[in-house]
Formats: sequence, structure tokens, C-alpha cells
Amino acid sequence: MKQSKNTSESTNIRLDKWLWAARFYKTRAIAKQMIDGGKVFYNGQRSKSGKFVSTGDTVRIRQGYEEKEVTIIALADKRRDATFAQTLYKETEQSIETREKNALARKQGLLLNPGTESKPDKKQRRQIRQLKERI
Repeated sequence: MKQSKNTSESTNIRLDKWLWAARFYKTRAIAKQMIDGGKVFYNGQRSKSGKFVSTGDTVRIRQGYEEKEVTIIALADKRRDATFAQTLYKETEQSIETREKNALARKQGLLLNPGTESKPDKKQRRQIRQLKERI
């Protein structure tokens, strides 16, 4: 009877537990905080950490500067090694391209400090000075 309970549990995996098992977050508590904080979207919508996941669904995860969109391939409720965790999901091609572009832009410093065409004129320098003094 105990085996049937384990198999039914493997089909009903909570979102926070799956994110923890797939090694996106170090602890379940952190996974729950990220879900509650709006950093994780399940099938395009914000959800609760107790939401049951199923295979074929998409999860969008924001971690720092990066945003990943993955499709759930398999379910797991136990945290194992990283090679096993990578078999639980597949990242979409669009997500990979976007992450690579953003990483390159960050490396070159384009996102944080965009360049200007020319030097600021007298009026723009005055406005910049006023803005800095206000802060």
C-alpha cells in the first residue's frame, strides 16, 4: 500500500519542490520566496508555491539578470545530482538566444551604461548637475 502512495505522490509535485529538485534554487524556502515574489511564472501566469506541476508545462524563472523559460520533461520530488536535475527540463531555443544576447551585452557594458552620440551641451550638463544635486 505504501508503494501506491509514492507513485501517486510522484504525479502530484508542488512547484516549489520541483524547482528545488531541478536545482534552480538551493532550498525549498528560497524557491517559495521566489514564487511568492513574482520571479516564477507557471504557464505564463503567477502561481502559488503549492501549485501541482505536470509534464509539458512551461516555467519562466528570473534569476538575477537572467530569465529562463523551460519546459518540464519529468517530475521529481527528491533532489539528486546536477546531471539528473538537467533531465527534468529543457530550455527553449528562444530563451537560450535571449540569455546569450543579454550576457554579451552585459559583458560589453551596453545594458548598464548605454553610449551617447555626442557630449552633452550646456543645457544638458546643467540638467545633469541639478539631478545629481537633488539626490
